[in-house]
Amino acid sequence: MSLADTAPSRASGLDAIFDAAAPYAALIGRIGIAAIFIQAGINKIFGYAGTAAYMDSVGVPGILLPAVIFIEIVGGLAVLIGWQTRLFAFLLAGFTVLAGVMFHFQPDNQAEMISFMKNLAIAGGFLFLTAFGAGALSLDGRKRG
Repeated sequence: MSLADTAPSRASGLDAIFDAAAPYAALIGRIGIAAIFIQAGINKIFGYAGTAAYMDSVGVPGILLPAVIFIEIVGGLAVLIGWQTRLFAFLLAGFTVLAGVMFHFQPDNQAEMISFMKNLAIAGGFLFLTAFGAGALSLDGRKRG
């Protein structure tokens, strides 16, 4: 099932414009959501010791940092180019919710709760990718088309 499969059959007015823009909107959306994770993974490489110490300070073993970096960079790149998008989007949705719970769920801290809610919103975007795929302008889309 693709996002186009859920669209109304009539393609007039704004629907026609949105239908024509859909492949580009999906690409721009993938770029935006992937950039967060690619950048975060790279930043963790350059701030490795500090990130590992922070993880330890909140009860998450710093030894898991290489796995976190791998997930962020490889998952982000996969979503960016639209390769195995549904799988990586699903994994990143779970990773994002888990990270939100472990690092940001602090009901007495409004700033952290905003970050937690942002994590939930990002996970929601990943679940859309899981449900509908990467779109036509992706490696996954080339395999189908």
